[in-house]
Amino acid sequence: MSLDHTPFILASASPRRVELLAQIGISPTEIVPADIGETALPTETPAQYAERMAYEKAIKIAGNYSETRVLAADTVVAVGRRILPKAETEAEACACLKLLSGRQHRVFGGICLMNKDGRAYQRLSVSTVRFRRLAADELDAYIQFGDWQGKAGGYAIQGMAARYISTISGSYSNIVGLDLYQTSGMLRAVGYS
Repeated sequence: MSLDHTPFILASASPRRVELLAQIGISPTEIVPADIGETALPTETPAQYAERMAYEKAIKIAGNYSETRVLAADTVVAVGRRILPKAETEAEACACLKLLSGRQHRVFGGICLMNKDGRAYQRLSVSTVRFRRLAADELDAYIQFGDWQGKAGGYAIQGMAARYISTISGSYSNIVGLDLYQTSGMLRAVGYS
């Protein structure tokens, strides 16, 4: 298979995704965040929601460009069927962390690659994370640290929250924001080097 260097757009506002791609030597030609509504449908499971969001982000950006590839992703933190928000306030972060404390949850990573021929390739990565029980002073310290802002489920595994996580199963990079194994495989499958 011959590899090519067709322009590659990352449809994401997440600096973590850019950093993750750089970690494996991939640099998007352009970064164009997809501004779409991110409300889950009433009957949607967390996995379906993550896949749909990634697809809708990719479609929106691909519609404005031709002869390019678009990579989009979405990270969803869920306890059972309950989808946790991207924490924007201390109250949201605190509610998320109280729910995660002492229990296991899943992180669903939807990935969509729109190839230059208009075909969409999708993958879903699922990781399991277990938090130990958080004491009230630990919860307060984490909230004050501010590592939760804008993070799905109110925490960043690559930050201070790592001290509270007893086990993970599955892709670590998926929990950060993009499953690198799945992504690199998808790009390679369409001939991107």
